[in-house]
Amino acid sequence: MTILCVRFQLPPTHETALPGLLGLLEEFTPVVEALPPDGALADLRGAERYFGRDAVELASVIRVRALAHHDCVMGAGPGPMLARVALRDAGPGVTRVVPGEPAAVAEFLAGRPVTALPGVGAATARTLREYGLDTLGRVATAPLSTLQRLIGATAGRELHEKANGVDRGRVVPNAVSRSLATERPFSRDELDPDRHRRALLAAAGELGARLRALEKVCRTLTLTVRYADRSATTRSRTLTEPTAHSAALAKAAYGMYESLGLQRARVRALALRAEGLASAEKASHQLTFDPVDEKVRRIEEVADRARARFGARAVMPGSLAA
Repeated sequence: MTILCVRFQLPPTHETALPGLLGLLEEFTPVVEALPPDGALADLRGAERYFGRDAVELASVIRVRALAHHDCVMGAGPGPMLARVALRDAGPGVTRVVPGEPAAVAEFLAGRPVTALPGVGAATARTLREYGLDTLGRVATAPLSTLQRLIGATAGRELHEKANGVDRGRVVPNAVSRSLATERPFSRDELDPDRHRRALLAAAGELGARLRALEKVCRTLTLTVRYADRSATTRSRTLTEPTAHSAALAKAAYGMYESLGLQRARVRALALRAEGLASAEKASHQLTFDPVDEKVRRIEEVADRARARFGARAVMPGSLAA
């Protein structure tokens, strides 16, 4: 096991802690890839040779050091994809391991749903299920030509390889992009799509207000949906233009949410992250000559001043007032 996937248990208000936690991983290896908002991949091949310990033993040391700041869960495997799949089964204090032998990898993947693979979304899973390909074991034994006919030549080949345990990914060192994030946890696992949308509206409003207070705009918005089984789905969307306009952020968030096609999903929390931040002064804005749009933006400015003086709940959308 040479690749470690880590997810830190970060409260929403501790989003800025991730760079420091990545520094903890970099004490063992320089090959660390950030997975915002709360995760990372680490290639421990060099560390295994240097410290004379395997990845699982190194994970135990990392966990102890991380506990001084935040708890974490870990998955380990021979490649990044397998490590991320292992993370889904990891619990506090235990590193979930995927053995390196091909037969063991095939057994580990066989009974898992196709959505266990990173990058397989609800639409692809729905298409596969229609043809009885609901587990990775069935996908692995399906003819390659069938998968390519169903989801496309390239996607079909990649899915077939991954279902058979072929992990061609690698850890690409990067830096955490400057970003802002907010999370809306539910007091209990929430099934109601209307409550999901209200949470997204509140999160988009908060992000917009924070961006405007910093005189920043964002180029990309990322939605993370966390489920009752501790799994998560993430979607990102590049905005048509950099913005801090709450209505535009909410519209993008709704679009990503609708694209997931959730059917009575038990949602534990929804998170939005604004990425690719830039100065609002240097950002361009496409004029629409729409008096309604201009009016909404002016109201937004007035609302920001009211919230700054009287508190965050001084002005809010009517749907959130209840």
